[in-house]
Amino acid sequence: MNLSWRQRAACRGVDPDIFYPASDDDAEPAKAICDQCDVRQACLEFALANRERDGIWGGATERERRRIIRQRRKSA
Repeated sequence: MNLSWRQRAACRGVDPDIFYPASDDDAEPAKAICDQCDVRQACLEFALANRERDGIWGGATERERRRIIRQRRKSA
């Protein structure tokens, strides 16, 4: 698996706790980092493909990722 996108991620070297907020309301600091990231889409696709259940991936919370998966199923 090519993980080179991880090496270019804006979150590299950032405290990972930021990406595991207690609630979706606390996700803004992580999302702000994701907003500046060049590999945000690759990160999100990785999380969707691997059904990551926890944390902020590609700027999306677990709830938001579930919504994306549901929308993709409907349009497939």
